[in-house]
Amino acid sequence: MAQTYIAKDGEMVDEICWRYYPRSQFPLSVETVLEANRGLAALGVRLAAGTALTLPDLKQPDATPIIRVWS
Repeated sequence: MAQTYIAKDGEMVDEICWRYYPRSQFPLSVETVLEANRGLAALGVRLAAGTALTLPDLKQPDATPIIRVWS
């Protein structure tokens, strides 16, 4: 379920994503958060205090099949 995060003065979207999402999901998290918060990128790199962000759930990556060379 998506969470709402209220930014502190000077925070950046990638910094918030780094703290909120697991490291394995970080590469796609910034893009997903920007898509969920239309117009957020227009606010600039550093967010003003009180800016509300929706932090959506990220879909789980597909499992990678294990290929064994020798049985």
